[in-house]
Amino acid sequence: MGPLRLDLVSLTPEVFAHLRNHGVIGRAFRTGIAELHTHNPRDYALDRYRKVDDQPYGGGAGMVLKPEPIFAAVENLPVCGRRRVLLMCPQGCPFRQKDARRLADGCDQLVILCGHYEGFDERIRSLADEEFCVGDVVLTGGEIPAMAVVNAVVRLRPGTVGTPASLDSESFSDGLLEHPHYTRPAEFRGMVVPSVLRSGNHDAIARWRQAQQLERTGERRPDLLRAWQARMGSS
Repeated sequence: MGPLRLDLVSLTPEVFAHLRNHGVIGRAFRTGIAELHTHNPRDYALDRYRKVDDQPYGGGAGMVLKPEPIFAAVENLPVCGRRRVLLMCPQGCPFRQKDARRLADGCDQLVILCGHYEGFDERIRSLADEEFCVGDVVLTGGEIPAMAVVNAVVRLRPGTVGTPASLDSESFSDGLLEHPHYTRPAEFRGMVVPSVLRSGNHDAIARWRQAQQLERTGERRPDLLRAWQARMGSS
């Protein structure tokens, strides 16, 4: 599997420097697991003022991203193998772990479009294969959601995480939230590590962990538990 190429189209490309410089994601870029490229639509603006927004037809508050610079930015990108174009948008589908896994396994290139201002010209949607959001919330731009997508996808590429098996037991990997974790000391401020985890009985530990997954998911994300139960019932 070759490096994953990431092309981020953004009016504030400097905010992505953190991805290149920190943590396991930064190491993935430094070691060639993935490549990060940023593209500013202002570089493709048609006037000397590098204007990328305009007033909306029909009136209303705010400014709207113009289609010409965004289209030009995307159309000037190289096309590398299996490519998907993603649009970060509050109206998009919630980004899930299954989406991160699908994109990590099935793509050679991701182009991510970051919106700004009041919104973007509706015709820009035609560039995208998929639209994603990171929750029922509106942000000042698509950069933070884009960083979340990049982080989630790159960490699933082979070689990014030092212990790949850890990816198989984390939250959402099997449709449930992850079980609680403990480390030394066995007792801290009156809070004690469950005895089963110190028993050395691996079967009992596995049963305890799954029970905790079910309990925690039911308390915090009953929607996930219902979906998991339906899937187990049909398998």
